[in-house]
Formats: sequence, structure tokens, C-alpha cells
Amino acid sequence: MPLTDLEFSTINGFFISKSYKKGAYLIQQGDRVPFTFFVVSGLLKLIYNDASGKEHILSFAMEDWWETDYYAFYHEGRATMSLKCLEDTQVLCIGLEDYHRLCAAFPRMEHFFLQKATSGHIASQQRILSLLGSSAEERYSMLLKRYPSLMQRVSKSQLAAYLGVSRETLSRFYS
Repeated sequence: MPLTDLEFSTINGFFISKSYKKGAYLIQQGDRVPFTFFVVSGLLKLIYNDASGKEHILSFAMEDWWETDYYAFYHEGRATMSLKCLEDTQVLCIGLEDYHRLCAAFPRMEHFFLQKATSGHIASQQRILSLLGSSAEERYSMLLKRYPSLMQRVSKSQLAAYLGVSRETLSRFYS
């Protein structure tokens, strides 16, 4: 979205810049979710730990992506998911009140956020459909086609968890 220098400076004032080390949590299950995060650099994973302690990877977020536990953020509730750094990561954070103020002050930003939310919703639906109707190998091929750089940045164990397959099954796809 094209912005003047003054608009960019003003919009930038709504955000807080934060840096996190690999392994750090931006959000942990049970905590309040004060921000939505824009990834400037680095890599995050959004995870859910079930009652047995098993980790489920819902998504990865890399540069220029937005991520948070959206339900908890918008409803000012407690997180049901955790957001963890897979690499040293720099993010821009915006709280809910500042988000609403920014959208009120810059209707173009509200449109921008709507476009991003729609894209994210479409991606989530596509992921659900792939889990319901595609083989493990098809899911792997789609991931490789859509996000080739992710394959170099995420361990095979985490890729397997994201795809819903065993590490051994994923290894067969590599050969």
C-alpha cells in the first residue's frame, strides 16, 4: 500500500518493535494476548498443546506475515495456543486499542488488514481441506510448491508435525 513519508511515520508510531531469541515465546497458552505480530525477520510457529502434552503445529509465520492467537487477541481472553520463535525474530506489535485507533485514523489500513485477514482465512481453509482430502504426499508437495523457502528453515520433525505425518513418512518423500 503506497504511503507518504508522513503517513508511514504516523502509522509506524502505532507499533512497538520487539526482538526475540530462538526458542522464546511471544505468547504462551493461558496467558493474555496483548498483541498481533508482524514478522520483520525470523520465523515463528503457532502451536497447540493438547491435554496429553502433544504439540500440534497450526502454522508457521515468516517475514511479512502476521500471526497471533486471534480469538484471544480480539476477545481479550487467554491464549489457547502458543507462538514460539524458531529463529531469532524481530516483530512489530500492535495492541487491540491501537489497532482500532489506527483503523479509525487510516481507513486504508482497515482495508489493508481486511485483505490480510481474508488471505489468512483462505489459507486456513485450504490447509483444512488438504488435511481432510489430500494424501500426506500431496500435502508435502503443496507445501513445497507454496513455501519452498520454509523447507530450508524448518526441521524435518516440525515439517512432519505440521503435515500430520511421521518423521519416517516425511523422509520417504525426500528420497
